[in-house]
Amino acid sequence: MKNKIDKIRNRIEQTALSCGRNPLTVRLVAVSKTVPPENVKAAVDAGVFIFGENYIQEAMNKIEEIGDSRLSWHFIGHLQSNKAKYVVRYFDLIHSVDTLKLAQEINRQAKKLNKTQNILVQVNIAMEVTKSGVATKDTISLIKDISKLENLSVKGLMTMPPFFNQPEKVRPYFKTLAQLKDQILEESIEHIEMKELSMGMTGDFEVAIEEGATLVRIGTAIFGDRS
Repeated sequence: MKNKIDKIRNRIEQTALSCGRNPLTVRLVAVSKTVPPENVKAAVDAGVFIFGENYIQEAMNKIEEIGDSRLSWHFIGHLQSNKAKYVVRYFDLIHSVDTLKLAQEINRQAKKLNKTQNILVQVNIAMEVTKSGVATKDTISLIKDISKLENLSVKGLMTMPPFFNQPEKVRPYFKTLAQLKDQILEESIEHIEMKELSMGMTGDFEVAIEEGATLVRIGTAIFGDRS
């Protein structure tokens, strides 16, 4: 596994350097859904400290079993409001906030724990019916509403573009997310940071980095295919 992770880190570094970026501005999120704890520990031994999970119950069990306070856990799957209390308890960053209702519930649960919950707003740029996310045109309005919630901190945006075998076909979606980030910054909305762009996976993360990704979510290239 160390060999695989070293190769990915090298690709991240080379891509960042080739487009004039500091490689330290791009962080690897190892997508560990359905991966057993011992494999996560092997990834930690290889120098990975950020892990992305999609399923609440599985993630809670895994986080408790691994019990490593050095690790940062990111929730990257679709989140229902009734699961917000668990996610707030276990995760440092939620990538998939896409409605005001969900944001309000996360805020309510974070307040109970006296925590400021870091979140990203998920944008469905392609408007695919099978994927979650706010429409591009509604994103700024949603972020303005979220900015009033005291126990949430918006750190940036996330997207999951359509799947293509050719990474270049995905570039316009990454470019749109980066442009949207800039538009939001121009609005100077109080309490809103736009530091993070979570985009790019195993098949297209280099293109995502070229378009400004700060968090690349990579599972298959580290842990192999999952059923």
